[in-house]
Amino acid sequence: MDERIISNHELKEDTFEGSIRPDSIDEYIGQTEVKENLNIFMKAAKMREEVLDHVLLYGPPGLGKTTLAYIIANEMGSNIKTTSGPAIEKSGDLAAILSTLEPGDVLFIDEIHRMPRFIEEILYSAMEDFTLDIIVGSESSSRSIKIDLPPFTLVGATTRVGDLTGPLRDRFGIISKLNFYTVDELKDIVLRTSRVLESEISEDAAIELARRSRGTPRVANRLFKRVRDYALVMGSGYIDLKITKIALDKLKVDEFGLDATDYNLLESIIEKFNGGPVGIDALAASIGEEAGTIEDVYEPYLLQNGFLKRTSRGRVVTEKAYKHLRKE
Repeated sequence: MDERIISNHELKEDTFEGSIRPDSIDEYIGQTEVKENLNIFMKAAKMREEVLDHVLLYGPPGLGKTTLAYIIANEMGSNIKTTSGPAIEKSGDLAAILSTLEPGDVLFIDEIHRMPRFIEEILYSAMEDFTLDIIVGSESSSRSIKIDLPPFTLVGATTRVGDLTGPLRDRFGIISKLNFYTVDELKDIVLRTSRVLESEISEDAAIELARRSRGTPRVANRLFKRVRDYALVMGSGYIDLKITKIALDKLKVDEFGLDATDYNLLESIIEKFNGGPVGIDALAASIGEEAGTIEDVYEPYLLQNGFLKRTSRGRVVTEKAYKHLRKE
């Protein structure tokens, strides 16, 4: 499958994101309220010489949840261990991860909502009491083992906070929602990326790129990388407004940041379902996408920007979408 600019996960070639990821809370651009609160909580924890409370970060993909987890570890002077909900399939998987933690470490679990329910229940005592109770052996000779754990901070990230159970959500002392970024914030991110990667971009080009990045830093950085390629091959390497518009048009990313899948989704509702309402499963089948991908990746931005409405009967295309797609 071709690489997508808009995706709900980091791609293999997103390794460059590690090189442009800010290391401190002061370098982190955007999410002002979340950043200010976390800064206070981290400073207070260090003054008390305690570990930071467990942190839950939620919001659409690509907004900086992973980056914040790394910043928390850096600011607290700790190591970070990373995993994801789907990767923890057995109690032994969780035990193996937790048993390697040192005092004060940060454990980052991405897509924590996809963790199996029985694993989640084992995690309760680890989060509350820093102990791990697991059952080993077969049914006839099974026994419970209690393992003491060092104090640690769990940072969970999810695009679907509603899928978390109440008991798990309640065990997080800090719960923060990440919102889409403004054009100005994305412009600053693009300018910072250009400095780190030593690839100069004009301010008006950075603004244009920010406008088409659907409020998401990950998308902005991916678009920057592709525009940089066009500037290098078709020009001198300097990224100006003209080359930026050419590149983004070639990538089929319009002035609102909508791509081919967004168009396909909206046009499908208009043409196949008379503008809606349509259920998520029927919509997913009509465009050949997974329902979860539509809900996590495409819908939040379309809803936020008024192209789509979600009703009790299903998804409905708005008048704004009809005008943008030039549909009568």
